[in-house]
Amino acid sequence: MTDTTSAPAATPAAKPRWLLRRPSPDAQARVFCFPYSGVGASMFHRWPRSIDGVEVCLIQLPGRENRIRDPHHGTYEQLARDLVEFLPPYLDKPYGIFGHCGGALAAVELANQLEAAGLPVPRRLFPSAQVAAHDGPYGRFLGLDREELGVELSKLITSLGGTPTPALISMGAELLDRDLDANRTYRVDGPRKVSCGVTAIGWAQDVEIPAEMMGGWAEISADFRSVLLEGGHYDFLGAPQGLLTAIRDDLLG
Repeated sequence: MTDTTSAPAATPAAKPRWLLRRPSPDAQARVFCFPYSGVGASMFHRWPRSIDGVEVCLIQLPGRENRIRDPHHGTYEQLARDLVEFLPPYLDKPYGIFGHCGGALAAVELANQLEAAGLPVPRRLFPSAQVAAHDGPYGRFLGLDREELGVELSKLITSLGGTPTPALISMGAELLDRDLDANRTYRVDGPRKVSCGVTAIGWAQDVEIPAEMMGGWAEISADFRSVLLEGGHYDFLGAPQGLLTAIRDDLLG
């Protein structure tokens, strides 16, 4: 006897969740935020959802948190290409792009690809705690193997009040190493100009990326401002007022 029951229709593949929250159509402006290497968008959990009308839009990279099953992006270039496909519906407001450490390199690559694609460009880039792309790659973590990265992760988790476990450290070190590979292989021959403004944010007590090494960002934009804030490499996580004010004023002003 032939079974004539219709097979269920195939479920369409879910679209990647590039943003942790859906942007509000009522926002005055937006700032898209890249996390640093090895973590996901939840690292911004202490940031407000809005900075006096500037909506904080958290970019969730593949291979972590709610996207743990998604293939890793591989390179900053591929990451930017994927976001150029996804972001246009949300570029209808004045916007900026913030990136801390490795996230700053993803931010500038995205800005360049958006402009090359003829899409609305950001009003402002906010690279934090990172050398300019043409001055890199630079950073102590780039020379560490996975075991050494695991040691550093354990120290960081403990310093932030967490409890490191072997499984967490193993998974985290693997992700961090893959993210760092994007930094290790990112090469830019000389300053690559952007048409938007740049506000480079350094941290006075940062021993990973000393603020005085960030001068190269001035070479990529005619509209450049340098901001030096009190704190170390990870103090941006607490959303200090000086940082929020710089983002609001330079984006809206």
